Amino acid sequence: MGLGAVPLVIAVELYAPGAAFRLWAFAWGILAIGAAWLFWRSLSRRTNGLRVFADRFPDPGYALPQSDRGEDELGDLERSLARMAPRVEAMLQNLGAELARRETILGSMTEAVLAVDAKLNISFCNQSFMRAAGEHSISEGVPLIKVLRDPGLLQLLKRVIQSGETVEQRLKLSSQDRAFAVYAAPLAAASSRGALAILHDVSPIERLERTKRDFVANVSHEFRTPLATIAGYAETLLNGGLEDRENRRRFVEVIQANSARLNNIATDLIILSEIESGRLDVEPGPISVADVVQSTVNSIEPVARMNQVVIESEPESDLEVLGHRIRFEQAIMNLLVNAVKFNRPGGRVCVKTVVTSNDQVEISIADTGIGIPSEDLSRIFERFYRVDKARSRQIGGTGLGLSIVRHAIEQMQGAVKVESQLGEGSRFTITLPRYQRP
Repeated sequence: MGLGAVPLVIAVELYAPGAAFRLWAFAWGILAIGAAWLFWRSLSRRTNGLRVFADRFPDPGYALPQSDRGEDELGDLERSLARMAPRVEAMLQNLGAELARRETILGSMTEAVLAVDAKLNISFCNQSFMRAAGEHSISEGVPLIKVLRDPGLLQLLKRVIQSGETVEQRLKLSSQDRAFAVYAAPLAAASSRGALAILHDVSPIERLERTKRDFVANVSHEFRTPLATIAGYAETLLNGGLEDRENRRRFVEVIQANSARLNNIATDLIILSEIESGRLDVEPGPISVADVVQSTVNSIEPVARMNQVVIESEPESDLEVLGHRIRFEQAIMNLLVNAVKFNRPGGRVCVKTVVTSNDQVEISIADTGIGIPSEDLSRIFERFYRVDKARSRQIGGTGLGLSIVRHAIEQMQGAVKVESQLGEGSRFTITLPRYQRP
């Protein structure tokens, strides 16, 4: 080796340890970066799994994957979430079932149910409310004023929201002309206020109350006239009329006639009350239509002859209906009496019985009398309603006969209708289910 090679060997020997250090440092740096990248990738995968789980957590049946659950704090969090998920899911299912149950209950209520927010926008309503409002469907969030333009209900709900008080009030919805008893209570939430209203339809109750008032007024009026006549003629007799040989018998006859009228009204009222209440000691049974028609015709024929009215009857002998014979006879008798009384001299009454195609028994009673005005046809079955009040009272009518007919036939699951032309006569038709013996 020459003298020129010595410095090179010394230089290699001096620089070799530093290069090895740098090489090891670089290798360790690569390993650290790789380990950090692997750790970051694992952490990212686990956090992404948690994020996906959090996003899909409300979905039923979705669970947190069980892989990659380490023994660190994130693993503890994953295990806590995995244990919590079934409990929260069960809680949500129970809550959903409870909400569905309440929705079903509220939706099936006959009362109208309405819930609004602080701005009187609809948040819930059931089918009964939609029917009351005259709507087929109502979307959530629709302003109430667009659905029901009734100031009374709007003011009531606004008052409940502002005051926080429960209010009960009777309202009449102008759009439907129906009366409701409204119970309204506040609905308080964390972020807003609202009101819940339950509307109970009291229109049938009001109609019943009105009917009772009209009935009492009609009964009082019907009793007042004959009672006043009896009292007047009795006073006349007491104040010297007994010595009036020419008129005292007529005075007593008037008193007797009005007493009979009072008795007829009382009797018809009792009959009508019994029919409406359904109070009968015997069970309904088969009734021969021909027997009832023939017996009633035989009973009314003397009166018909006095009024110069001919009764023609065409009953079928093998037809039967189910009911109470006494009530059925009263219905037929009342129709025959009217057909004779409101007829004219030389007139006819025809009673005909047929079987319809759907196995119903039709009994028609037609007359050639004075007829009924078309504007009165819809009301003639009402209590005390008379077409010709003066003539009806003159011939002894109480105004209850046709009401008795209607209730008696409806009690037998039948129906009665009338066709009439003024001056030409009337036809009353009773339709009843035919009874077939087993």
